[in-house]
Formats: sequence, C-alpha cells, structure tokens
Amino acid sequence: MPSDSPANGGRSSAEHIRDAALSKFAAQGTETTSLRAIAAAAGVSLGRVQHHFGTKARLIQAVDDYVLTVLRQQLPESIPPPSADPVGEFGNHVLRLISEYPEVLDYLARVLIEGNEFGAVVFDDLVSRGEARWEKLKLQQVARPDIDVTWAAINPVILTMGAILLRTQIERHLPEPLTSPTQLERWGRAVSILMRYGQLRRPPNEHDGAD
Repeated sequence: MPSDSPANGGRSSAEHIRDAALSKFAAQGTETTSLRAIAAAAGVSLGRVQHHFGTKARLIQAVDDYVLTVLRQQLPESIPPPSADPVGEFGNHVLRLISEYPEVLDYLARVLIEGNEFGAVVFDDLVSRGEARWEKLKLQQVARPDIDVTWAAINPVILTMGAILLRTQIERHLPEPLTSPTQLERWGRAVSILMRYGQLRRPPNEHDGAD
C-alpha cells in the first residue's frame, strides 16, 4: 500500500491516487467513477483516498490541475528563435506529450466530448497560447503574412485531439498502435509537412507543387 512519502517511482501516495483517478476518469468518465473504484485501482483503502482528497470533487480538481500543468509544461507558448523549423520543433513536443502522457490526452478527449467546463478551459488555453505563438512567427516573418492566426492555433488542436479520439479507427490502417515510436514519428512527419507548407512562408526559390 502506498505510503505518504514518495514511492512508486518517486510519486507520493496522493500523486499515486491522483494518477489512478486520471486513468479511471479517462476510461469511464467522472460521473460514473466512484472513490471506491479509484481506491481499488490505486491499491489503497477508501479512507486513504478520503484522507488526501476528502471528496470526489476535490479529487477531480486535483486531476484537472495536473492535466493543465502537464499541457502547459509540454506545449510551449513559443519556440525560441532562431529555429529553422518551428512547426517541426513544436510537433516534437506534441509527440513527446502523446508518448509520455497518453492518459492525460485520453482524459482531455473525454472532457472535450462531454463538453464540461474544464474541457472549455483547456481548449481556450491551447488556442490562446497557439495564437500567441503564431503572432510571434508573423512578427519574425516566418509565418505567411496572410495567415489566420486563430485557425492556425485551432488546427493543431483538431489534428491532435482528432487523432486521440479516432485512435481505434486510425489504428485499423496502421501496422502498429498509433502511440508506438514508429507510428508517432510517421504521423508527426505527415502533420509537420502539412503544417509547414500550409502555414509557413516558402523560401523565394522554392517552387509551388511537386517537381
């Protein structure tokens, strides 16, 4: 049974319970998941869960805070100049997020589908940070001068969350799970090409279309 001191890979008992809650909420939603089910998933008593969080509402808040922190840490608002490929560099952050925090994205996908308040908070935060990122790229004359920064910010969110939401269907067309290193690299390369040539200013000597 987890103790209050850091254990389980350096996590405290509260963090261990929070992570179990994240997994259960992502799979089943917050409404149908009980504290007892979370305690069982974490391998602790119900009393231990209540000791750390008191109520399910406070546990949900702890999960929401953790998810928002992870997203803000993993997805920078700007790519420090000079960067030869800001889209590709940001894409690497997205791939790392999917690889290292898959349940964070599964949870986010669920709250976006359910249309709850936290889903709106995260979506607005991602779009706001994306708009700031593309405005900086316009000022650096890297982005196209006619770019619509709002859609430039929204499109990556759609592409990423769409892949998470449709993962089961997508994987029917792939030889491995989407989250495998090979397929993540393949998907990242395809998205990077799409974003780079659709939203960045092309060098003067680069021809339109295929040679």
